[in-house]
Amino acid sequence: MDEKTEITKAIQEVVSSMMERVLHNVLVKDPFSLDAIIKDKPLYAALVPEQVFKGSHFERRFVTPFGKLWEKIAVVVAKHRWGIGALNHTIVGKVKEGRIQRISEVLNSLEHKNEAKNRIRPSWEKELRYVLEGDGKLVTATVICDVYAEDPKTKRKAAFELKAPMPNSDQSKVSKEKLLKLFSMEDHPVNEAFYALPYNPYGKREDYAWSFPSRWFDMKTDPVVLIGEEFWNKIGGEGTYRTMIAAVNEIGAKYKKRILEEYLDGKLRR
Repeated sequence: MDEKTEITKAIQEVVSSMMERVLHNVLVKDPFSLDAIIKDKPLYAALVPEQVFKGSHFERRFVTPFGKLWEKIAVVVAKHRWGIGALNHTIVGKVKEGRIQRISEVLNSLEHKNEAKNRIRPSWEKELRYVLEGDGKLVTATVICDVYAEDPKTKRKAAFELKAPMPNSDQSKVSKEKLLKLFSMEDHPVNEAFYALPYNPYGKREDYAWSFPSRWFDMKTDPVVLIGEEFWNKIGGEGTYRTMIAAVNEIGAKYKKRILEEYLDGKLRR
């Protein structure tokens, strides 16, 4: 079995595992109840078809596990491509106190407007240069990264802050702080670190327009930012993004059919 086939199979196993849990939840553990809708929202039930409520019931139980799916797929890809892949990996290193102070200054400047009541625009390379000029005694810093990849043979190591395609501001701020700390560590425990999004809801990188992460990163030009295909090809090699999409599409028809037949059976009680 070649590497592409192995990665495809591994991705499908992760996705299938999640979908089986979701289906078990909506069919067995927490099934949809039209009687509950009629009792709690009688006017809604009188006007809206049952399938609409069923769809909402399914979506609420699908969205939460789906949010963790990207990280699990990334780890599977990393294991096959790098050798080691891990979730929520702890990285410990020594950082000069002056750098820690400068990281706080950078974050504050991005969060609050200056005296002219303008907010500083993020610039990764400029900020990192400023942070690395900090001096002082060494202190221990700990960073827990979302996804970690390591090649035991070459000793190459990478950390990824993998967030939803439209993350909130607080998540992005925390990721910015983590990345600055990783790049500030004297012993260089990782060779690379990135703020990554699994796909781009706006299409092209230059069209990304979600405002919250843009407060902390220049989403269009910062080299530390990876969006969609850039991320998957970084962690899995060229063509990984297309492989992932094809892998999910291959099993997608089966789950669409099951959801339609087993959950949205087309029968109306009202």
